[in-house]
Amino acid sequence: MPIFAADYNYEFPRELIAQRPIERRDRSRLMVLVGNRPPEHRLFFNLPKILREGDVLVANDSRVIPARIRGVKRDGGAEVEALLLRDLGDGRWTALAKPGKRLHLGTRLDFRGGLSGEVLAKLKGGQIVLGLAGERPISEILDEFGEAPLPPYIERPKGADARDSRRYQTIYSRHPGSIAAPTAGLHFTPDLLERFKARGIEWHTLTLHVGYGTFAPLPEGDLTGHRLHTEYFTLNKSTARSVNRARLEGHRVIAVGTTTARVLEAAADERGLVTAGSGETDLFIHPPYRFRSVDGLVTNFHLPRSSLLMLVSAFSGRERILDAYGKAIEEGYRFYSYGDAMLLLPTG
Repeated sequence: MPIFAADYNYEFPRELIAQRPIERRDRSRLMVLVGNRPPEHRLFFNLPKILREGDVLVANDSRVIPARIRGVKRDGGAEVEALLLRDLGDGRWTALAKPGKRLHLGTRLDFRGGLSGEVLAKLKGGQIVLGLAGERPISEILDEFGEAPLPPYIERPKGADARDSRRYQTIYSRHPGSIAAPTAGLHFTPDLLERFKARGIEWHTLTLHVGYGTFAPLPEGDLTGHRLHTEYFTLNKSTARSVNRARLEGHRVIAVGTTTARVLEAAADERGLVTAGSGETDLFIHPPYRFRSVDGLVTNFHLPRSSLLMLVSAFSGRERILDAYGKAIEEGYRFYSYGDAMLLLPTG
């Protein structure tokens, strides 16, 4: 059966796009979808009471790098903005730049913090290869002068601010490498993690560095056989053991976010058992995909016609998800990265 992104479309008021995070992370709203029951409207701090003893929560501990940099063209001084996408090594990065059409091979750039750049290649999809160099390590310069790479629907006329640098990051992030936050994790607090532990709910992490493919527009036409951009992941032995023990003992594995779900499914065999290791995945999950390792999903509300909306539709059903999104719009839920959350469970 053909697969079209247009079948995963919906309309909603733009004022529901969350432009700022709420003050307390765990006070976001939480829509709970269990089987075919009507949606329940809760708050995120209720999550430990909703889950049950023996459940295993797995989250993505990748850390967002300050990947948006600003500067000028060395020849003429025109302003330039670049979003670093992937570190290729030796100071070379794939990037998206504005104004990209005016950047030719060999164009030299001067960014803040004494970081210099040169356009080394022009790639498909408007990407470039940018060579970077500085008197200090590039990571140090980015930490000081780079900005949080907020998505374009979060409007900041002067760029991301200091609050974004803190809030567009999960509290448990450890490994730098993402250019977008694994946003389902933005709702968690130290108190929540302690409450999970007290209720016998396990907490584990893996790493997937969120790349351009997560939010890149899907092509028009039939998506059968389509693959996403590759993203690097690491599934450690401790998390793999806990996931496999839960599967064998009949407990539930709850993925915190679509990125976590992709790693677990990419690493799973037909029994749902996962293998520890590192690698890359371009897995595109969409209906009628059958989940093998993931029994529940914590997720935010996603863009229409996106691969993320198609993944959650594969988990709970297209009609069920689109109907729930309609209910969320009626109830005034906040959408996207800084917005509210959903918990998807096939049964109670």
